[in-house]
Amino acid sequence: MTSLFASAMPNYDKADFGTPRPFQTPTIEAIAEGFRQGHRRQLIMAPTGAGKSWIGHKIAHSALVNNKPKQKRVMFICDRETLVEQTSQAADGYGLSDHAIIKAKHWRRDRDIPYQIASMQTLTRRDKWPEADLVIIDEAHTIYEKCFDYYLKSEEGSKAFVIGLTATPFVAGLGSFYTNLVKAATMDELTRDGTLVPLRVLSCKPINMDGIAKKGGEWTAEDVGERGMEIVGDVVAEWHKHGENRKTIVFAATIDHCKELARQFIESGVVAATYTSKTPDEEKASLLKEFKKAESSIRVLISVEALAKGFDVRDVGCVVDCRPLRKSLSLAIQMWGRGLRSSPETGKTDCILLDHSGNIVRFLADYEDFFYNGVHSLVEGERLDKTPRKEPEFREPKGCPSCGFKPFGKHCMACGYEYVAPALDAAISGEMKEVVIGKQKLADDKKHLFDQLVAYSKTKPKLVKKEGFVKAKFKEWTGDWPSWDFCRASDVPITRAVSGRIAHESIRFNKRASA
Repeated sequence: MTSLFASAMPNYDKADFGTPRPFQTPTIEAIAEGFRQGHRRQLIMAPTGAGKSWIGHKIAHSALVNNKPKQKRVMFICDRETLVEQTSQAADGYGLSDHAIIKAKHWRRDRDIPYQIASMQTLTRRDKWPEADLVIIDEAHTIYEKCFDYYLKSEEGSKAFVIGLTATPFVAGLGSFYTNLVKAATMDELTRDGTLVPLRVLSCKPINMDGIAKKGGEWTAEDVGERGMEIVGDVVAEWHKHGENRKTIVFAATIDHCKELARQFIESGVVAATYTSKTPDEEKASLLKEFKKAESSIRVLISVEALAKGFDVRDVGCVVDCRPLRKSLSLAIQMWGRGLRSSPETGKTDCILLDHSGNIVRFLADYEDFFYNGVHSLVEGERLDKTPRKEPEFREPKGCPSCGFKPFGKHCMACGYEYVAPALDAAISGEMKEVVIGKQKLADDKKHLFDQLVAYSKTKPKLVKKEGFVKAKFKEWTGDWPSWDFCRASDVPITRAVSGRIAHESIRFNKRASA
């Protein structure tokens, strides 16, 4: 095939990425340090709005311009075909127009171009994958075994450096492929800097989950869809009451559930459309083009899961959740995140979640913790999507005692107010005991251990996420999250037992990673 750029090899030197946000450059530096330490496959956790596409293209650009002794080849893999076009448009915007696209019958195909943007679906249909020195996998929480096998086991694939990008590293199996987790930012940090808006929850009539069948610990979509049909009228009525002036995404259980919701929205005078796996590609493109307009005629777009990942329409101000989940916190976060991006030009200040699923009650404690802290290890992330939540008695989520915002558990996700139990003002039972692992005493008590871990982190200049390291290590050793402020830790000597245990665990981890 004749190259689009046959006259000369692409010149990537003139790409312009603008001014990076405060956390983006440290994230890229942490990835570089991970490669230097021997990690060939690393995962970046970055919430909705953190600029995963910017980070991915920036890393790709660094490899492309570092073309000695030969031109590096980079492949950016997207989880679905709509994201291929979105990623290609972003590359063009950064001045990386000299890229090709690996997708069936795409006009931009060109195997000779060093930068390839690929559809995962197209790749998995092939026996031989394109050669690449660096591979970036978007929406990396979606596991494709053929992809993992190629880059883990094949002679050619195992030579590549691999970076995964995800907002929710919760899926079992990620830890067997990626050996290093880099946390770019938390949802709290992005909300405080205005990148994201707060999520204001209104709990509506929930779907009755009594007697619903389960498969793999999760409710079956078919049964949920049947029950969901019973409250379609309530969904439409509550939207007219609370979300009528807002561009809206609705998540349903099945395609039939989507169609019935769309029918009743339309009957009530609202322009609504379905966007599912059965929607033809041409229609999908047309729907997205219209929905992205500031004054879109489509007010409500309804989906099962197709809009949950990577879909970026900033002025969406309402999300309707009609898909109850028992285990999948990652999917709940992906769905809710579709409305969290800020849109200053439209005056958007928050996102309303109309919760007909009960998910906010089931997942509130874990969601709140993730909002403030992210996850500290892939093992912890896997647990969050592995554990079925107990079905609570339906209740309206509590409001923040300071600002009234809902939902509120212990720490307000709008104003930052934190409830401190009276017992925390004094010594908490169990915190004054020695911290012992095996037969080795690590600290006089938990506060002493916390102070030592903080002191240790400050002696390691290459440790980028110091507070995250301290929290994760404390949780790993004691089973509890620390309740003390990192910045107010006492300056204490580090005992030989603590430094020795950290060194031992680091050596053990490196051995496993290189095995």
